[in-house]
Amino acid sequence: MTTVWLPVVAAALQRADGLWLMHRRPKGKHHAGLWEFPGGKVEPSEIPIESLVRELHEELGIIVSPENCLPAGFAQNASSEAGIPIVILLYKIEEWEGEPDALEGGAVDWFTPEAIAQLEKPPLDRALAANLFG
Repeated sequence: MTTVWLPVVAAALQRADGLWLMHRRPKGKHHAGLWEFPGGKVEPSEIPIESLVRELHEELGIIVSPENCLPAGFAQNASSEAGIPIVILLYKIEEWEGEPDALEGGAVDWFTPEAIAQLEKPPLDRALAANLFG
């Protein structure tokens, strides 16, 4: 079966103080050094929410319940480096277990929406942030 588009999930984690988590891409990865909403590719055997829960545990070491993941928007491009379109599904999350940490490298930090607007981000994360924070 040929993939016609690449589904990706991302999380907009918001703390009780109103700050939002962003993940800085580690060295050696595509878009290294840029800030993004954490997440990753949806595996063929998963639905998006399952991928998000798995990715957040792998990347940040947190436990998220699917019912705490609220759809918040999406962004897409016409073609990626692999030659296929990417669609990122963004979910807003306000409750999780554990303290987020950059387990796969890079860094994590908490920002206001205004500060996120100033961060260097990949194009699709710029679109996600613009839609989320309007």
